[in-house]
Amino acid sequence: MSGERPILLVDDDRALRETLAEQLTVDGAFAVTEAASLAEAQARLAEEDARFDAVILDVSLPDGDGRDFCAKLRKNGIKVPVIMLTAADDEADVVRGLEAGANDYVAKPFRLAELLARLRVQLRVFENSEDAVFMIGPYTFRPAVKLLQEPAKNRRIRLTEKEAAILKFLYRANPKPVPRQILLNEVWGYNASVTTHTLETHIYRLRQKIETDPTRATLLVTEGGGYRLDLPPDVEATSRHERK
Repeated sequence: MSGERPILLVDDDRALRETLAEQLTVDGAFAVTEAASLAEAQARLAEEDARFDAVILDVSLPDGDGRDFCAKLRKNGIKVPVIMLTAADDEADVVRGLEAGANDYVAKPFRLAELLARLRVQLRVFENSEDAVFMIGPYTFRPAVKLLQEPAKNRRIRLTEKEAAILKFLYRANPKPVPRQILLNEVWGYNASVTTHTLETHIYRLRQKIETDPTRATLLVTEGGGYRLDLPPDVEATSRHERK
């Protein structure tokens, strides 16, 4: 995957949908998949390599009610953030949407900056929840509980807080390498007493835990004065929302 966050945008208003998709992708933060109906949205979700970090969902669609669709997603174990778009923002309407499992409600017409802010907030909340699961090589990664699991070997690897933070940041940046100083600042903050040697020590310990041969790293690789997760395309595509 790239650093773009995959978003499913479901709205039957073609002009609005295209404008939103264009604006969401303009800075490279998001990759948008569009759907004009619930049936089309369901087809996108059912694709073999489907993976979405969030769903932006209109309430009124030609083949059904978005709130009912949201409830169905939750029933099927899809727990990623769902932000509903609606032309009606009375209290009863909002309550019904939230009870269906929506994380937030945005009334039309809305300012794009507000929608983006709400989307980013929900993504941050979800990433820190116990439901967030990412695939990193042979491991399922649960950042909230600082745990890697290797199903093939029935193995569990406990991570420190910093190790989990390093993996999460590298995962989000993939496939771009992250310079040491940027990774250091992101994980430890702008702390003058912390040096790149601290980061290198954590990378060394992390490789001891996750690499088959830590002296020849194939997953957490050094590149361009920094570090990168080397995730094969078929493995990257399986990174997904957790289904329970």
